[in-house]
Amino acid sequence: LTDRATATDFSRTNLAPGPDGLFGTDWLGRDMLSRTLAGLSLSIRIGALTACVSAVIALALGVAAALSRRADAVLSWLIDLFLGIPHILLVMLISLACGRGFLGVVAGVSLSHWPSLARLAREEALQLRQAPYLLAAEKLGVPRGQLVRRHLLPHLLPQFLTGLILQFPHAILHEASVTFLGFGLSSEQPAIGVILSESMQYLTTGRWWLALFPGAALVGVVLLFAGL
Repeated sequence: LTDRATATDFSRTNLAPGPDGLFGTDWLGRDMLSRTLAGLSLSIRIGALTACVSAVIALALGVAAALSRRADAVLSWLIDLFLGIPHILLVMLISLACGRGFLGVVAGVSLSHWPSLARLAREEALQLRQAPYLLAAEKLGVPRGQLVRRHLLPHLLPQFLTGLILQFPHAILHEASVTFLGFGLSSEQPAIGVILSESMQYLTTGRWWLALFPGAALVGVVLLFAGL
């Protein structure tokens, strides 16, 4: 699919949507349907990876906050700090610090999406920490690792899965947004953000299909997962 998305054919440049190409072609003769599908595939992979990483970070920090007052104070300060910075700006800064590209986008989205879920996991873990059976188990000398595995993590699993699903569409949208602004994936990759960014300079010439179909596909995927 990636090879078809990057293949050029100068005999078929700037073709409007039709039987020869449902999404038309661009100024290099590249098939826009193939480029859109390749871009969505890349965005979904990045969204799944970053959502998983950020959810794991949030769960680990929430459990740590329940086990230590010092860790709880540090986590509360970090949550306030991260939530006090505009989200898209934070993603761009982290992406730039990590060298942009694939690694930069993954780091930027992963390290900026955990605070809300971490706050929820922290509150749930603190409530569980005061449960009578946990207090009794601790006084009986049950190791903290065993308390976490047998009692905290199973109760936090529903919040973890819900947060993971809810973060997924946001991760896809922010990856595309950062790439569109030039702080994400490189222009050689057929990403939705790259496609939309490149199409902006051709909209005034009447080539509306270059942005309409990729943009609609991105919105459709985000709404599909957000409505689950």
